[in-house]
Amino acid sequence: MSTLVSGFSKLSKAEKINWLITNHLSSYKDAETILKQYWNSDQKLQQLHDEFIENTITNYFLPLGIAPNFVINDKIYTIPMTIEESSVVAAASKSAKFWQTRGGFKATVISTTKIGQVHFTYSGSYKDLKNYFNTIKQHLLEDTKSITKNMEKRGGGILDIELRDKTNDLENYYQLHATFETLDAMGANFINSCLEQFAKTFKTEAEQHLQLPINIVMSILSNYVPECLVRAEVSCKVEDLAEKDINPHTFAEKFVQAVNIAEIEPYRAVTHNKGIMNGIDAVVLATGNDFRAVEAGVHAYAAKDGKYSSLTHAKIEDGIFTFWMEIPLALGTVGGLTSLHPLVKLALQILDQPNAKQLMQIVAVAGLAQNFAALRSLTTTGIQEGHMKMHLMNILNQFEATPSEKEQVVNYFKTNVVTHSAVVEAIEKLRQ
Repeated sequence: MSTLVSGFSKLSKAEKINWLITNHLSSYKDAETILKQYWNSDQKLQQLHDEFIENTITNYFLPLGIAPNFVINDKIYTIPMTIEESSVVAAASKSAKFWQTRGGFKATVISTTKIGQVHFTYSGSYKDLKNYFNTIKQHLLEDTKSITKNMEKRGGGILDIELRDKTNDLENYYQLHATFETLDAMGANFINSCLEQFAKTFKTEAEQHLQLPINIVMSILSNYVPECLVRAEVSCKVEDLAEKDINPHTFAEKFVQAVNIAEIEPYRAVTHNKGIMNGIDAVVLATGNDFRAVEAGVHAYAAKDGKYSSLTHAKIEDGIFTFWMEIPLALGTVGGLTSLHPLVKLALQILDQPNAKQLMQIVAVAGLAQNFAALRSLTTTGIQEGHMKMHLMNILNQFEATPSEKEQVVNYFKTNVVTHSAVVEAIEKLRQ
C-alpha cells in the first residue's frame, strides 16, 4: 500500500531506493539488486543520467539498433533506431533494401516554421485591442532582442506576431500568435522565453494604452507545427515492384486499396499511422529528440481536415507506382540531449552529423519505410508471419530457454507457423 512522503526529492538516491523498497517492494527480494545492476560503472556517466530527470533511481534500457542500406536523395544512410518492439528495425531494413535498387527514397523539407502563443483574455472592445497591438508590436520584438540575438546571427529568430480574435470560441479569449525559425535547434526553450517576454511587455504596456486590463493566462509553444513540413516519397514503374511469387500489378493495386482504406476509415487509420510512428519515434528517440511532441503534432495533423486519416498516400498513374507522405516534424540537432547523451552523439555521428532539415528528411523516410513494410506484409503474406518470427526470441526468453533450446526451437519454426501456444508446446516437448 502506498504511503504519503514529505521531502522525497531531498533524499539521496540511496535513501529514495530504501524508501521505495520499504513501502512498495518489501516482498520483491531482488528489487535492490535489479535496480543497481542497471547503474553504469562509470560514476561520472551515471551522474549525467541521474541528472536528466528528477528522483532518479536507476537507468531503463531500450535497445539501440541500426537499419542499414537506406538511400535518401542518392546518399547512403545507416539509421539508428531505439525501440522495444520486435520487427520494427527488421522491417525498416527490408524496405531500405527493397528501394535501394528502385531509385531509393526522395525527401524534401517544405517549410520549417514553428509556432508559439500567448493566451490572454480582454473584456474591452476588439478595436481598441487591435489598435494597441499595432502600436506595441515593434516594442514586443525589441524587448526580445537579448533572447534572439544569437539565433538571428545564425539566420533564425521571430518571423511574425499576429493578434488573433478567438472570442467566438471562448468569451474574451485572444492570442498573440507568433511564428519562429529555430534552425538546427528544436527551439522549445527559445520560443517559450520569447513568449514570456511578449506577455510581460504586452501586459505592462496595456496599463497605459487600454482602459481595461489584459489577463495573461499562459505563454507556451505549440507542438502542432503544420508549417514545419517534410515530404518523403518512393516511386517506380509498376513492373519494377515484381518479386518472387508476387505479381507487381496485383500487388500495386492492392497496396493502393489498403492506403485508400486508411484514408477513409479512422479505425484502420490509427493503426496504420501507429506503424508509421514505429519508424519515426525510433529515430527521434535515438537522436535525443522529443518523441511525445512529435507524436502529438503528427496525430493532430492526421486530423487536420476534421476526420482522422492516413498520413501516407499512394497512387498508380501512367504505369508509375508512387507512395508518399507529408508530415510535420519539429526536430533539433543541437541543444538538449543532443549535446549531453553519449549515445545520442553517437547516433548523430552514424547519420553523418545531419542538420535539422536533413534529420527531418531521414526521420520521415524511416516512417515511410516502416509503413511500406507493414502494408507489403498485410497485402501479401499477412502481418503475423514475419512479426511472430521476430517475437519468437522474446517468448523463449520469458521461459528462460537455454542456448541449446533456443537453437532447436528457432530451427523448428523456420518451417512452422509461430504462435505463442506453439512455442510453449515446443519448449515443453523439448523439456520432457
